[in-house]
Amino acid sequence: MDRVVAALEDQQVELTHLVAGLDEAGWQAPSRCEGWSVADVLLHLAQTNEMALASLEHRLPAFLDAAYAGLPPGSSVDEGAALLVDRERGAPPAEVLARWQGGAAALLAAFEAADLRERVTWVAGDLTARTLATTRLAETWIHTGDIAAGLGVELVPTDRLWHVARLAWRTLPYAFAQAGRALSGPVRFELRAPSGDTWVFSGDDEPLTTLSGDAAELCLVAGRRLVGAESRLRAEGPDADAVLDLVRTFA
Repeated sequence: MDRVVAALEDQQVELTHLVAGLDEAGWQAPSRCEGWSVADVLLHLAQTNEMALASLEHRLPAFLDAAYAGLPPGSSVDEGAALLVDRERGAPPAEVLARWQGGAAALLAAFEAADLRERVTWVAGDLTARTLATTRLAETWIHTGDIAAGLGVELVPTDRLWHVARLAWRTLPYAFAQAGRALSGPVRFELRAPSGDTWVFSGDDEPLTTLSGDAAELCLVAGRRLVGAESRLRAEGPDADAVLDLVRTFA
């Protein structure tokens, strides 16, 4: 199994352990996502896993047409996701859990069978199947944290965040473009891993901007769960403030 697919599977297992056996109060507890309960967050993950499976099977446009039929157009990816959750909210938690588990297993099987170098269509444009797997890992990880926060559970970061941190570094040009900006030059990440190791992400050219600090914090900032300027991350160079503000792991 490819490393990122294995990391996705491990993240799904962590989430399963977190929600297995919840009572009604647990399912309805407010999550870290404003306005969404624990059940809502898992529903959202089920929906987006189904979307990712459609992407791998080259049927995403038809899937989206069916999913959003009768809904008003969303002004952003986040608003579109909220519309889908609003429409399907209220199913019994056991159904939501079964839907997420079934979809997660189907998605893993599809990634294992796929040529991860193949390009597929996603909401952020064309990307490789391996990058799609990494985005699923990033989203599953951040929403696992959203659910854990709602349940009062503190999770311990693991080194599978290497894939999420690398995604944040690799997609900086996309993040800047989404904000109508362009990088001044190459950026280097020097991060402290949960294991205590050092992760370095850098291209062949001399970096103009360097960001350093805790890898888990970087992933929280990239997932919009922590404001970069309020984190302990440090950046130096012409794009220092912008990198802290714009880095992201989502479409």
